[in-house]
Amino acid sequence: MVDAWDGARNISAVEQEFQPAPGTLAIDRAAQLLTLVLEAERPRALGELAGDLELPKSTASRLLGALERQGLVEQRGRRGRFSPGPVLIRFAHRGAADRHLAELAEPHLATLGKLSGETINLAVPGALGVEHVAQVESTHFLGTGQWVGRRVPYHATAVGKVLVAFGAADLPDVDALELLTPATIVDKGALAAALRSARVEHCAEAIDELETGLASLAAPVLGSDGDAVAALSISGPTARLDSDRRALLRPRLIEEALALGARLGEHDKGVRAA
Repeated sequence: MVDAWDGARNISAVEQEFQPAPGTLAIDRAAQLLTLVLEAERPRALGELAGDLELPKSTASRLLGALERQGLVEQRGRRGRFSPGPVLIRFAHRGAADRHLAELAEPHLATLGKLSGETINLAVPGALGVEHVAQVESTHFLGTGQWVGRRVPYHATAVGKVLVAFGAADLPDVDALELLTPATIVDKGALAAALRSARVEHCAEAIDELETGLASLAAPVLGSDGDAVAALSISGPTARLDSDRRALLRPRLIEEALALGARLGEHDKGVRAA
């Protein structure tokens, strides 16, 4: 038979098990404060935010200070109200820029799709890998799937190599590159040679490197400074995209990528003039 003391002790143990650790609780509170700032229609005062979460002002101030140091919120003046910080604003602008780029790229994607019948992608550099933002599907039953929203590594993809070769991104630690297939290039010298070749030829290839049976070639979309802002790619089964067919498609891919870069530059000039 369990006495009242043992029962209370058991209940206390259960409660402790399901209570968040102190560090987790602080993260939860900081996340809640950030959500309140982001969802507000106007900048919010410290007292308002603390009151919404029933927090002491000192605790809310400390958590908001941590968010501000990371650029997630911004306070106007020493006692000013809080609004979204520069990191989040840059992220929002980046999303808008990607959508704008995808809209401008539509005719070039369509041209390459009609010409090749293969999967055509527009990709941009991301902090953790290459991000795909637009796609034209292959006309074949055997294609390469849906890439939009997927992230791929720089070293094992044509889009990644060309973005690195043209200054849009840096490789991660070359001593820790993942060997995804037997053909993945992880040797420092061989990868440097592939990047130099991409720079000279204005095009990069990845044959069976990301996945066995998958071939791709990519060309850079250049900004006004000569660095890549994106990459256009053609991908398909290695058996269909053999060396002869890649050689046939390469000049048209480069041409469309250059045309998109020129179009993007003209559009940006028009926006600045306006």
